[in-house]
Amino acid sequence: MRLLLVEDEKSLSKALVKILEHSNYSVDAVYDGEEALDYLQSGNYDGVILDIMMPKIDGLTVLKTIRGNNDLTPVLLLTAKSDIDDKVKGLDLGANDYLTKPFDSKELLARIRSMTRVQASVPDSILRIGNISLDRSTFELSTSKGMYKLSNKEFQVLDLLMSNSNRVISTEMIFEKIWGYDSMTEISIVWVYLSYLRRKLTALDANIKIKATRNIGYSIVVLDD
Repeated sequence: MRLLLVEDEKSLSKALVKILEHSNYSVDAVYDGEEALDYLQSGNYDGVILDIMMPKIDGLTVLKTIRGNNDLTPVLLLTAKSDIDDKVKGLDLGANDYLTKPFDSKELLARIRSMTRVQASVPDSILRIGNISLDRSTFELSTSKGMYKLSNKEFQVLDLLMSNSNRVISTEMIFEKIWGYDSMTEISIVWVYLSYLRRKLTALDANIKIKATRNIGYSIVVLDD
């Protein structure tokens, strides 16, 4: 799951990135509202953590702009303790939730889980296609033959494909969704992780496969009996 963190206090931003990545989120961090709008226009995010007090363009204006563009990405506002009016205005503009500074990391993670759960296309914590089950809470990929506990990136790639089993996902979309378009990693890393997953599916006698559609992308298909 990929998040955009919009926080101008760089020390706090770095600390939040570590917390979020430790909890298996992919995070892009930006430090002003103008940059946030650029990333939201060109990126593909599951949620936004948005500080209200931002340079160049404030958080409420960012929120108003993306909602005006029919962007329904879940937004968690970060607010100062005394800014009741900002909290109310933010909710009225379409924020999904708010969190008052200072906050505990456990509460932050709980609120992120809550707001992204509401938007999830598959609310069940276990995805099932064919004879394969993917447990989103434990990262366990299993069949009746056995189980593998996936790494963070393996899980995110397979979760993306299984959640969109009726469509072909391009290599570029997989890369941007999971690694971020400004990542220093080469796009070829996507093929590496697809190879890892294919080996695990084969070892588990899965009756699904990751299909490559030439010059288009990848999809999950159920194999014929």
